[in-house]
Amino acid sequence: MSELLQFLLSGVTVGAVYALVALGFTIIYNASDVVNFAQGEFVMLGGMITVMAYTAGAPLPLAALVAILVTAALGVAMNKLAIEPARGAPVVSLVIITIGASIFIRGAAQLIFGKQIHSFPAFSGDDPFRILEATILPQSLWVIGGAVAVFIGLWLFFTRTLLGRAVLATSNNRLAAQLVGINTPFVMTLSFALSAGIGALAGVLVTPITMTSYDVGLAFALKGFAAAMLGGMGNPKGALVGGFVLGVLEGLTAGYISSQYKDAAAFIVILGVLFFLPQGLFGRKSTDRV
Repeated sequence: MSELLQFLLSGVTVGAVYALVALGFTIIYNASDVVNFAQGEFVMLGGMITVMAYTAGAPLPLAALVAILVTAALGVAMNKLAIEPARGAPVVSLVIITIGASIFIRGAAQLIFGKQIHSFPAFSGDDPFRILEATILPQSLWVIGGAVAVFIGLWLFFTRTLLGRAVLATSNNRLAAQLVGINTPFVMTLSFALSAGIGALAGVLVTPITMTSYDVGLAFALKGFAAAMLGGMGNPKGALVGGFVLGVLEGLTAGYISSQYKDAAAFIVILGVLFFLPQGLFGRKSTDRV
């Protein structure tokens, strides 16, 4: 029983990171119908820029804030330089652009930060809390709390603010939103900034646990994508639930089978969703008028 609880706590921790990445996917997908495979690189940048700023002497909270703001600005630049010029191109072309952006960011990060593995201190120390017969690190609570807080913040933003409703209107019908006066280019810019900032926050929160390097983004992107698909692409609640479910599956796989196979859980989830549940757990069936 103690082993099961320990595996579950570990799974929930990593699942919270996947949920944050999946929420980033969801924001971009809702605004543009594009799956942004550079989302994992935003997670990497959040951790790496925090390490760089902290090493340069900035206090850790300031270093984390700088990392989130810089990454959000890079998300805006990606939209302006890569996505907007290709507006009107097939969705597949836009997805390929995001893959190219991911490769470019990864290569630039290798040149700037090097190939070394980096980390920085945990926010609240390294003394674990005991829950029954299992333990959990204080930083894990930061990760889980961060995922839940971001979800609540996005829910309030989309349901209680005029700007958030403009984002939803753009996701439902871009042309109709333009006709009623919504500035859809600004909505796209905001969506990329939010998505990149959330990805960077995930990187900031998880780096003291897993450490970071220039090449961690690909794994986060694939697993965040799997979580978003499992929950229902475009559904924030589904992204949160999908992330936690995928994390728990990984934790149980690593604990009861082998840690060598835990990464396969994400690919099994993708295949399972594609074959048996194309709309995901919370996705809605759509119909096209012809």
